[in-house]
Amino acid sequence: MTATADGKHALPWRVEELDFSALDPAVVREDETLFFLLVSASFIETGADVYTSNLLDYYGNDAETADWLAGQWEQEELQHGRALRTYVARVWPEFDWQTAFTRFFEQYGASCTSTQFEATPALELAARCVVETGTATYYRMLMDYVREPVLRQLLDHIRSDEVRHFKYFYRSFRHHQQTARHGRLRVAGVLWHRLREGLNEDGYIAFHHAYAVRHPGRANDGATYARFKQRINGIARRHYPYTMGAEMLLTPLALPPFLRRQGVRAVGSVFRLAGFR
Repeated sequence: MTATADGKHALPWRVEELDFSALDPAVVREDETLFFLLVSASFIETGADVYTSNLLDYYGNDAETADWLAGQWEQEELQHGRALRTYVARVWPEFDWQTAFTRFFEQYGASCTSTQFEATPALELAARCVVETGTATYYRMLMDYVREPVLRQLLDHIRSDEVRHFKYFYRSFRHHQQTARHGRLRVAGVLWHRLREGLNEDGYIAFHHAYAVRHPGRANDGATYARFKQRINGIARRHYPYTMGAEMLLTPLALPPFLRRQGVRAVGSVFRLAGFR
């Protein structure tokens, strides 16, 4: 991918190329679960710059990774946020996105510190593979769920970016592993920890602040979020790519073919049973 004059890489697609005038708000406007899924994603993607800053500090001695993070990964993540925000504004113009995001970022930004990173660069790259697995499968699920054409196109663009991000982090992980040589058990522990962290923390913070602005005065507690996750689980049972998620999650373990096949089946089954807890 070529770089622009300012050193940033050219984007594979641009928000301006999407024909938002062609979307039909009536197709999705009454779907409040989708509303919160899109808004939550827009918050987390828009906050990518603070996370990138911390990653750049962490990978300061790895010029290639640092260049990719600043010149490509951050720019694409921020574009995801802009595109999702634009779509939300078109379909739900009454929602005060900026107020909700400001409140979200006050809490989310404070939690995004370098102390959250794994003990070594290799292990943090394995953890990043988990994050990209989550985002790639999340957008693939939504793309399969929705029927509005403009949103499907947008979600497909983002899904494609996230899969590419996963591949980069995995290649970089393998490079660092040549010297780090972490055992599978330690890598597996990192994968599990980051998986649980992503499901429990970021999603709740985003939903909490979006709900507070969407429904001021209503109860906004753990029970409210639990009901929301039940609705997500209903969508996931029909549309989540369980096999894709299991395959991506297990990739950093470099399992022998037989164990990998068994592992994919086992992890896929666990995903189906556990849902979005």
